[in-house]
Amino acid sequence: MPKVSIIVPIYNVERFLNKCVCSLINQTYKDIEIILINDGSPDNCPSMCDEYQRQHPNIIKVIHKSSRRG
Repeated sequence: MPKVSIIVPIYNVERFLNKCVCSLINQTYKDIEIILINDGSPDNCPSMCDEYQRQHPNIIKVIHKSSRRG
């Protein structure tokens, strides 16, 4: 089975992030990578993403970008 990359944009979604990531991790299709892209979120999303990556280093990758929002 081919690997599937799931890209999740993250910005100010702290309330929903845990449910989203848990849902992705618990998929029946296991040959996946989850890429969380934090676009400078001002809430706790950056640290939450880092913790998910720490807990699931073989599945989750995190990219932190600076926000371009004004």
